[in-house]
Amino acid sequence: MLPTILLSSLSLASVALSHCSRSFLKQASDAYVAAQAAGTPTLPRLADNFTYIENDKPLDIKTGVLATALKFNSNRSIHDTVQCATFTELIAADNPHPYVIHTRIVFNHAERITLVDSVVTDGDDWAFNATGYVYWNSIETSWDPIAAGARDSRAVVQAAGDAYFDRWNNVSVVIPMAVPCARLEGGAYTGRGNLTANTCDIGGFPSTIKVTNRRYVVDEEMGVVSIFMGFPGLDRTYPERPMPDSHMFRVEKGLIRYIHTVSACQSYHCGMPQQDWE
Repeated sequence: MLPTILLSSLSLASVALSHCSRSFLKQASDAYVAAQAAGTPTLPRLADNFTYIENDKPLDIKTGVLATALKFNSNRSIHDTVQCATFTELIAADNPHPYVIHTRIVFNHAERITLVDSVVTDGDDWAFNATGYVYWNSIETSWDPIAAGARDSRAVVQAAGDAYFDRWNNVSVVIPMAVPCARLEGGAYTGRGNLTANTCDIGGFPSTIKVTNRRYVVDEEMGVVSIFMGFPGLDRTYPERPMPDSHMFRVEKGLIRYIHTVSACQSYHCGMPQQDWE
């Protein structure tokens, strides 16, 4: 019995050590946004052995997009106090080189950054239209913190996002979608023709794609889960290679209200004909 008790105690201690305060994480996400705005390729509290990744490729932080000053139209961050992690969406539509960037930052028990992981998208990528992205983002009204008594549990918020991807490989999975529900994908908006309907399922879903390597940032206060993953089959030129992808889900009362997605391609527009994404 003693070894079991000891192991349980160590496990609980490990979980406790992984927690961070919301105020600390907000300071960290603010510091990241400021660094990207200034083009300063460093961040406070970097661990000695931290990893910097863009589009699933490890890079020297000094050679990545963080070294380029960007003018933002909008930024949004969520904060995961359980996993000690942040997620930030940056929209730079008016920059000379437009970008939409999704970044997650992970801290260790000493509140040092161990990972900066970004999906960086621009005009070469899937459905990219930064002007459309900033416009449709601006008309979405339901991104405020959720009142304490109305918040879903962490498990419920994450489960909604997982159901979305589970459906891609199992047609019997029911995705919990609200009415209305809209998906902002690179710059294309499913709700453009009807803002009061559930349009998140426009175009249907795959049925044979298994989404693995999911990495989560969950913020119950905001009702948001960010999921980084590899998107198999997205790039038609390299169908066997999962493409770097980020989906952010806003969940209210267990139902998906908004989805924001960015996907990086290896070939121009993932091998699809150029379209006027808006």
